[in-house]
Amino acid sequence: MKTLLSTFGEYIESATAQPLADDVLHAARRALLDWQGALIAGSNSDVAQKLIASYQPELGFGQCAVAGTNLKTTPRAAAFLNGSIAHIAEFDDIYRNGAYHPACPTISAAWVCATQQGLNLEALLKAIVVGYEVSTRIAEVIQPSHYKYFHTTGTVGVFGAAAACSSLLGLSAEQSMHAMATAGTFASGLQQAFRSDSMTKPLHAGHAAEVGLNAAYGAFAGMTGTPDLLEGAAGFGAAMSQNPRWEDVFNGLGEVFNITQMTFKNHGCCGHTFPAIDGAQYLTRTYQIDSAAVKKIDLAVYQASADVCAYRHPQTPFEAKFSLTHTVACGMILGAVREKAFTQEQLGNAVIQQLEDKINFTVDPQITSLFPKVRSAKVRIEMTSGQVFEHHQQTRHGDPDDPLTDIELVEKFTELSIGRVGVNAVSKLSELIWQGEKELVESLTAYWSLQE
Repeated sequence: MKTLLSTFGEYIESATAQPLADDVLHAARRALLDWQGALIAGSNSDVAQKLIASYQPELGFGQCAVAGTNLKTTPRAAAFLNGSIAHIAEFDDIYRNGAYHPACPTISAAWVCATQQGLNLEALLKAIVVGYEVSTRIAEVIQPSHYKYFHTTGTVGVFGAAAACSSLLGLSAEQSMHAMATAGTFASGLQQAFRSDSMTKPLHAGHAAEVGLNAAYGAFAGMTGTPDLLEGAAGFGAAMSQNPRWEDVFNGLGEVFNITQMTFKNHGCCGHTFPAIDGAQYLTRTYQIDSAAVKKIDLAVYQASADVCAYRHPQTPFEAKFSLTHTVACGMILGAVREKAFTQEQLGNAVIQQLEDKINFTVDPQITSLFPKVRSAKVRIEMTSGQVFEHHQQTRHGDPDDPLTDIELVEKFTELSIGRVGVNAVSKLSELIWQGEKELVESLTAYWSLQE
């Protein structure tokens, strides 16, 4: 029986046997470097250390490294831990059209699978592409309704992880289909988890990585799944979306590569804040705006920005990363919304709080109607002098139509990593990720150790 997943299975088998085009390979290296930076950024966080402590009975044996510790563990545990850790700092990539972070579930699962199989960077990079191409297409056709309740990274991430691991294990088209079918039944992640200050959100990504890896191992051993899991009457699409556009899911598959259309975050917070941050920074730079002379700021945003990023005067780093008002104020005052913006010092910064009190936001129906493919915001700044400055930020810096350059991506990686793993590790990781092919994936974990 021909099903959606059987077609994806055929793609996985075929793509695994083919070399990557130069532009696609380069895009995969960009994704890998960005994931590595996000992983290292989260590795010494309080959340990561608590999560690692909860896995203490499973650490100390196996061959798979866990970021934030020098201990090894089993592949499944490593997939869960690294997948979670990579999502903690909110610096991981986005597939805009699918409202989806593919790196943390896909690359985290593929990394440990490649480690366990003794594979090299060339195989890993190809598997990353396979995982991205499958999962981003599923993510895109189930939006925007899916995002009303579900965290796409946790739900669709299982398909990315399963597809990537199927490629690394050399599974046949039928086996790959079964891997994805099994993985899909475990798709989960509710948005309520990040509408309050909890540590649960990153675990969605870790769970997706572990599920995908486990499903691929199961398929390799002969386990079967439900072939019409995506389109079936009681399947993934019916349960988690309204009118999924399955007729579009294979558009350009094998010819147009979504991995070349990734968003790489320029700010260390929820991506729904980015258009407003960028717009306010644009006006601040262009007109040399003194924040102390601002009377009020009005933002017009899409619905998800208002729903997910509604915190005002956040009390914790988590709340701050999901605060439209705090992040916009930080962008104007600090000039950047990176890790410094979420320290306790800045959470209690009276200047930032005073500007935050002047910011209001409303939902713009037209801007909302274009979500998720277009992420924009309108910014209006009124000064105490009576002057008014307005700007419609049409996209986010880092989106495919305004991408971070390779240099900017390296600068971001370095900023996130150098204080944690040191200059030498940053240099070696960057060199290997940009240029490596035959080096074993496992060898790169030697540079994950946190500095004392």
